Amino acid sequence: MSRIEVLSKDISELIAAGEVIERPSSVIKELVENSIDSGATSITVEIKNGGITYMRITDNGSGMFEKDVPIAFLRHATSKIKSKDDLHNIFTLGFRGEALASICAVARVEVLTKTADEQYGTHYVIEGSEEKLYEKTGCPDGTTIIVRDIFYNVPARLKFLKKDVTEANAVSSIISKIALSHPEISFKFIRDNRQELHTPGDGELFSAIYSIFGKSFALTLLPVDYSLNSVSVKGYTVKPMYSRPNRSLQNFFVNGRFVKALTCTLSLEEAYKNSIMAGKFPACVLNISIPPGTVDVNVHPAKVEVKFSDEKMVFDGIYFAVKNALLADSPKEMEIFPKHSSVLENKPQNFLDIKTFESAQPMEQMQLNSSKIEYKSNFEIEAPISKQVFVEENIICSNENHKENIKIEREIEREQFKYINKTSFEKKQHEQHDFNEDKKEDKKDIRIIGEAFATYIIAEIEDSMVLIDKHAGHERIIFEKIKNSQNNLDIQLLLYSVDVFLSFEEYDAFIQNKEMLSRLGFSFEAVKAPYIRILGMPVYLNGFAPEEIIPELAKNLLDYKRNPMPEVLDDMYHTIACKAAIKANDKNQIEELKVLALKIYEDENIRYCPHGRPVMIKITKKELEKQFKRIL
Repeated sequence: MSRIEVLSKDISELIAAGEVIERPSSVIKELVENSIDSGATSITVEIKNGGITYMRITDNGSGMFEKDVPIAFLRHATSKIKSKDDLHNIFTLGFRGEALASICAVARVEVLTKTADEQYGTHYVIEGSEEKLYEKTGCPDGTTIIVRDIFYNVPARLKFLKKDVTEANAVSSIISKIALSHPEISFKFIRDNRQELHTPGDGELFSAIYSIFGKSFALTLLPVDYSLNSVSVKGYTVKPMYSRPNRSLQNFFVNGRFVKALTCTLSLEEAYKNSIMAGKFPACVLNISIPPGTVDVNVHPAKVEVKFSDEKMVFDGIYFAVKNALLADSPKEMEIFPKHSSVLENKPQNFLDIKTFESAQPMEQMQLNSSKIEYKSNFEIEAPISKQVFVEENIICSNENHKENIKIEREIEREQFKYINKTSFEKKQHEQHDFNEDKKEDKKDIRIIGEAFATYIIAEIEDSMVLIDKHAGHERIIFEKIKNSQNNLDIQLLLYSVDVFLSFEEYDAFIQNKEMLSRLGFSFEAVKAPYIRILGMPVYLNGFAPEEIIPELAKNLLDYKRNPMPEVLDDMYHTIACKAAIKANDKNQIEELKVLALKIYEDENIRYCPHGRPVMIKITKKELEKQFKRIL
């Protein structure tokens, strides 16, 4: 066994740097938080090549005194902690003291800084923890830090960085979250010489949300403002009908810091219980203010995961804050979507109070049930998507032609359904004829008796009665057809292109799979991240809004980014087939149902939908006669 030795300073600093600096976005996070702590009201971040070769952070904060600049790059140097008691009352974002030291250990760093009291500023250059330049210079008040060639001296770390676009999207995500937590600061983000984000810094959270996520998302939000004991919750949460297919837009901030905490997720989703469809998730931007001594932000090196000393206190604060916001908007929801009013019929009309609302589950019970909250990688679409959303939002059609175009699209969808099944059936007949030209086809006689609950086809075929789930059966037919012709799917161009909002991670996954998505019938182009401009979709999905389809596909690609390609494709097919298939409660002609029922009955492979649900139940005449005691 080798002897244990103390590492040299240069090696130990490289190892310590890895605790904080994982990628360019880690550098940006640390430096921007330092700018915020300096009292800056305006912060500009610029990157090139994903930040790998160039990062610049400029602020108008207090700056650093000349004599303090070299000290700031020493290990554990900080102006925010004087004694151990200060660790329990931390209100600033950066305090540990190793951020600048870690950055300069693995990059080339240049600093320009000046305080309002000094006549000259300071120009300081340090590379690999080695000082290269230290001089006076002229510069404006505040600080500018330029970081070049991250991991230039650690090639083993450099090779693990992602593509430029991926690293840049990670920076975009970080800047967005910090800007949301500090609406009083104007943030500007420049990516490869192009401005991507600019918040007004007017102190209004809604303004920051509008600037970062755009109008379409901002207008779906409800204001939240609630206090319970020592917990204050302010911000915005989404209206139930605009819930999303994943949790990517759940933004929680504790004392101004973006965090990931199961307690926050549980309380938010418990507040939406029975108000949104299964498989859908609420979005939010919530600022939670609690005494600093009740939260530990140092659980994770990046200070993203936190631990609460009283989780039930935080759970109750978020739960009642969101619940009250939803109840305040209930009358409007009922008026716009009267068919959903039953969800709210038994709920109290007055605002909730923790002393009177006794049905809230205790935190201990929620912790036991936390395993039920699954971060799904597959799509579970258990209820049909309402076409009313498409009609209301009028995404594809212009306002002038709205009604007429909707009518045309519904006719196209109906004709498309006939065409798909007719073509499939005729193709099979043609193949049988080619196999044995002289052999007459054995056509089965089918009689459609009707439908049960506008969902299940009741038919008589040969000596059996069959019940068929028309959505599940049609979904399987489309799934198999897409799978067998995946490289030849027709694209239906939209009348007007549609910009669909995604998370930065979903945006990255989507554009990296452009070739595969093109084969599936999607035409799109990347615009300002994180928006995807949809130009066309598969013919199967004619009449569906891109915002119903694209986020689910993007989330699926993100979940399976490390998995074999066939699994990704199968889930793509599942999603497209489910969206394109006729739905329960759709009105269909008898001939349509006849073609569908015969196709399902004849094809032995169509017995389960892509999600595993049975398609058909068969009852023979003999079994019926036994039930009615006609035979023994």
